[in-house]
Amino acid sequence: MSVHYTLNLRVFWALVTGLCTALVCLYHALRGGGGAREEPPDGADGGFPLLQVAILLLLGYALLRCRHAVRQRLLPGPPRLAGHPTSSARHLGEPSLGILLESFYEHEVRLSPHVLGHSKAHVSRIVGELVRAGRARGAPGPIAGGALALAFRGDFIQVGSAYEQHKIRRPDGFDVLVPLRLPPLVALEPRSLGAEPALAPAFRGCFVCALKAPPSPSGASGGQWLRDCKPFADGFCVDVRGRRHLSATLVLRWFQSHLQRSLASVRYSLEGRCRVSLTPGGPEQPPTLHILPCRTDYGCCRLSMAVRLIPAVHLGDGVFLVAPPPPPSPIGPLLELPGGLRAEALWGVNTARQEQKLLGWLQDRAPPGACYLKSLQLLKALRDLGARGLDPMAAAQWGRILSSYVLKTALLAVLLREGAPTQGCDDTHLSDRLEELVQFLRDCLLRRQTLFHCVLGPGGATAEVGPLPKVLREAPPVDLLAAFDGHARELAAARLLSTWRRLPQLLRAYGGPRYLARCPPPRSQRTKGFPENEP
Repeated sequence: MSVHYTLNLRVFWALVTGLCTALVCLYHALRGGGGAREEPPDGADGGFPLLQVAILLLLGYALLRCRHAVRQRLLPGPPRLAGHPTSSARHLGEPSLGILLESFYEHEVRLSPHVLGHSKAHVSRIVGELVRAGRARGAPGPIAGGALALAFRGDFIQVGSAYEQHKIRRPDGFDVLVPLRLPPLVALEPRSLGAEPALAPAFRGCFVCALKAPPSPSGASGGQWLRDCKPFADGFCVDVRGRRHLSATLVLRWFQSHLQRSLASVRYSLEGRCRVSLTPGGPEQPPTLHILPCRTDYGCCRLSMAVRLIPAVHLGDGVFLVAPPPPPSPIGPLLELPGGLRAEALWGVNTARQEQKLLGWLQDRAPPGACYLKSLQLLKALRDLGARGLDPMAAAQWGRILSSYVLKTALLAVLLREGAPTQGCDDTHLSDRLEELVQFLRDCLLRRQTLFHCVLGPGGATAEVGPLPKVLREAPPVDLLAAFDGHARELAAARLLSTWRRLPQLLRAYGGPRYLARCPPPRSQRTKGFPENEP
């Protein structure tokens, strides 16, 4: 979280007075310790007027304090109405919610475009060198059996909030897709699992990819193709219902080891600019590249950054298969797979290119100065404010339910439902837009509405995002909140609505400059879990 320092006049003038007094005392001690001196003549100055200067400094400090107290008394205060509690009368002189949101956005949420631009350029240079080194090291060559191994395609795709202009607080986290190149002998046959009746809702948006023989003009037999692909299938595939399927777990394991070897080859060339290290992600999580600035690098806007490098298999039309997201509950969901399916063979789908096109299409239709992305940034900051005081388990559940992807999908759903209106979307209606998003999210959490995937939803957004692969066009709709049980959703809805109702109090306590904090902070933000009040 970004930290902003403000000048505390009480401490400042006290420090100035003490510093000046210390300097005067030091001067007097040094002047008097120089040995015996001649007595000054009559009428001359006999020394530095220490007592007089100290009295003048204290008098100036007292006058400044009195001036501050007089200004506070002369400021228009909240009227005290007879028969009304002082707490309700106090809010008559408080800043409006719109002012609080603007101040909170400028001081705590908004990113500097200059710093963000430099950070993205630095990430592009480092990741570009790493990917090129990985492609050179992994140049395809024949292996045992005549098949070819996996390799880097040579490019990378920047995805996530930092590249969609709605990242908040600090530009220190980035997501990058690294496309992989399959051997020429290998073709994939992806299939959606949304129609599996016995599958848990958490896996309805997953896919499996079976290997199939590519069309061969020479009419080679299937047995020969299986023999040629056996080394690749043994290294990167698992058996699912009698067919070989590409395994996300095995591909991710190879990807991490290949990145380590590629990083070792470019580490020396990067020493003058930054220090780079790689943290393995685990069985289902991609590795993270940590970029630390060097002391000898005097470049502008050097920050410590973490870049998630996500291996991706291209399906076509800018759609990629990636490792599936972690299940909502860490206990037991892998046991809910129906017979024959294996967790290692599950893949998630990444439609970041389509979502970026959809955001661009909506912004092109919106009038100048539209606050869509600004409202999304404030919604993410509202989510972070709502997590304050929760115990670790409740905070993790809160973050999984209201993830950044869920919040972005909610914004897209509201905009597509309204058709990008031309009125009521500027900064003067920012609080209204934010309230609309909160109400829509509450209805989705309480199952009054369904939050569908913006591309894998009913009808999708094909006309706005362009063509899609056939497997996505025929896939069933995906509900992003279906993986969470009703009790967790009700608690999240109650917490969200409670956070919105006390948002002015939270903003005065935790956001914006000190001159807006005219009311005391909440007495206690410490709770054991989500509130039990009405949603």
